Amino acid sequence: MIGIYGGTFNPVHYGHLRTALEVKQILALDEIRLVPCRMPPHREHPEVPAEMRLQMLQMAVAEVPGMRVDRRELDRDGPSYMVDTLASLRRELSAQPILLFVGADAFAGLEKWHKWRHLFDYAHVVVMTRSGHRGGELSDFLNRRLTEQPEDLRRNSCGCLYFQNVTRLEISATAIRELIANEMDPRFLLPDAVIGYIRRHNLYRS
Repeated sequence: MIGIYGGTFNPVHYGHLRTALEVKQILALDEIRLVPCRMPPHREHPEVPAEMRLQMLQMAVAEVPGMRVDRRELDRDGPSYMVDTLASLRRELSAQPILLFVGADAFAGLEKWHKWRHLFDYAHVVVMTRSGHRGGELSDFLNRRLTEQPEDLRRNSCGCLYFQNVTRLEISATAIRELIANEMDPRFLLPDAVIGYIRRHNLYRS
């Protein structure tokens, strides 16, 4: 099984990395791919260029077995729609199960995503939660896809909705950017290699 974890990663931090590692181990994934977004459809364009966010991400996972960076959204014009990314991956991976990981906040707005129903044509959607919390009521469409059996993710190539409890570290990329802008030390919130890159390129300074 292949996991997909997208985001702007502006910058990547231990909140991203810890949850990615946990779901890889808990669900026994063969690989988890971190997919940096070039142009997010639902938020402002990051001030740091996509290639620099990619380089920080590559530094962060360089020595982590089974975690890799996938740059396909950076090489595609227009907004970075996840449904297009999953369609591209499905063409490459044939019938291998693909798991799209989303946070609880992102899942709450899933029905506003571009062609969101088609996500399930290409992948399972796995929501990373704390203590199994699911938020509000699910729509009929989502309820029909809900499973509580992780084996269903391996038996089928796509189509399921699954909730996975993870350790959520209260670390925010926005807060990290604010710390750096205020000339405060972001140490222990993100990898030292990434901090060094930020300092060398004078990123996030006000």
